[in-house]
Amino acid sequence: MENEITYPHINSFLAGIFEQTDPLLKEMEEYAKKNYIPIIQPESAQLLKVLCLISKPERVLEIGTAIGYSSIILARSMAENGILDTIEIDEDMIARAAVYIKRAGLEEKIRILNGDAGEILQCLGTPYDFIFLDAAKGQYAEFLPYCLRLLKPGGLFITDNVLYRGMVAKEGFIEHKHRTITVKLKEYLKLLCRNNELVTSIVPAGDGIAICVKREYGAGED
Repeated sequence: MENEITYPHINSFLAGIFEQTDPLLKEMEEYAKKNYIPIIQPESAQLLKVLCLISKPERVLEIGTAIGYSSIILARSMAENGILDTIEIDEDMIARAAVYIKRAGLEEKIRILNGDAGEILQCLGTPYDFIFLDAAKGQYAEFLPYCLRLLKPGGLFITDNVLYRGMVAKEGFIEHKHRTITVKLKEYLKLLCRNNELVTSIVPAGDGIAICVKREYGAGED
């Protein structure tokens, strides 16, 4: 298929390799599929988990809670005494996420911030070690300055869905309903790669994931 980021047989193989064994997460995957709720894809989820386990952040910010699937993955992988703040505007999603988070025993570790992400990001002041952006793709560029302000030097900034079914890299005709998001994501990736505060890599896993590290103070360009 022309919009696949990787070859279909590779996707099928990885889906089998990363088959979910955790009962709660498996239940959440089935609920998301049944109710057409987008959650992070298995390959990206595994990469997110590995990055969090390596960096062991004490403070994580997630933008886009949905049903709390990635929130739980991150909270289980971060520092034992860490706190994860996650932003969500949809109250039905928040209610569902709160149930899953409580069932995971993480209600003391995960704090759901209810409201518009753009407004909440402007109000936050304490820096984070790790920021995961998985919200409305058309607003990624708008959220970037706030995320950079909130991210500690040496911190990780991860963005999901940056290749948008492979269409971001596609040449030629793109359907009108996908064109605006594709253009905005292309611009967002340029902003990430040209920003002197960040060292960026884009990985074609899942729906595409951008991995950025904020330079330490005084660090020069590579």
